[in-house]
Amino acid sequence: MRPLAIIGPTGTGKSALAMAVAQRIGAEIVNADAMQLYRGMDIGTAKLPVAERCGVPHHQLDVLDIAETATVARYQREAAADVEQISAAGAVPIIVGGSMMYIQSLLDEWEFPATDTVVRARWEQRLAEIGAAALHEELVRVDSAAASSILATDGRRIVRALEVVELTGRPFAASAPTIGAPRWDTAIVGLDWQTATLDERLQRRTDKMFADGLVDEVRSLLGRGLRDGVTASRALGYAQVIEDLDAGGDGSAAREPTFIGTRRYVRRQRSWFRRDHRITWLDGAAADNVDDTLRVWRHVS
Repeated sequence: MRPLAIIGPTGTGKSALAMAVAQRIGAEIVNADAMQLYRGMDIGTAKLPVAERCGVPHHQLDVLDIAETATVARYQREAAADVEQISAAGAVPIIVGGSMMYIQSLLDEWEFPATDTVVRARWEQRLAEIGAAALHEELVRVDSAAASSILATDGRRIVRALEVVELTGRPFAASAPTIGAPRWDTAIVGLDWQTATLDERLQRRTDKMFADGLVDEVRSLLGRGLRDGVTASRALGYAQVIEDLDAGGDGSAAREPTFIGTRRYVRRQRSWFRRDHRITWLDGAAADNVDDTLRVWRHVS
């Protein structure tokens, strides 16, 4: 069965569209949001509650403890196995998410450069000395394209990009595959909104997360080792709440930085996805996106 990928910026309604399509054609969903891999990170990732999944099987959700490090290579291997198993069973795999490298690794069979423990350790030491923001500035100087797709708070990915640049002598993106025919002949649909409208959606989304108890969720996860998680602790919303709590606040001051950070991340997502000519873009405000998505899926060749 030909897979379908529904991708795009944060807050555009990808999960809702995927659920509607899945119920129409009897599909199963494969998550492609890096932070939804983590058990317990529910409110801040807008993870669809089990009760709202309407019996549609979901894969690559809640597969990691918060202290574990999420890697693109691991996701690629395990999500590919899910896609192939779903397809072999006669169901349609729907890949849903906005984590850029995770999606490309899956659809383009990205082969990742080897790592070097000595080089990695040196950059990790540099990160510890000057912090993620300053190290991000160093990445800007040596590989601005990589820096534009990596958050200035994501120390782990900044380190990895600098490591690859040093080891290969080429930009980080040079290790990425050429965009060609997508793996499994996957149909790719992108969902987006007008910028002003999406900004309003992001503000409402952020407000809802805090109203629904994001701060309490972070407090609970800190008791389970969130601070030790190299990846999880830097997630949007979680990182901002941790910073406010560490400064003696009650977490509420993290609301605006979370919105600003999310809006900035959306700009990076758009820049990344818009270079992929295989994506058929749909307007999130349109009323017939389910039918349009199915038309794209049925006519991919």
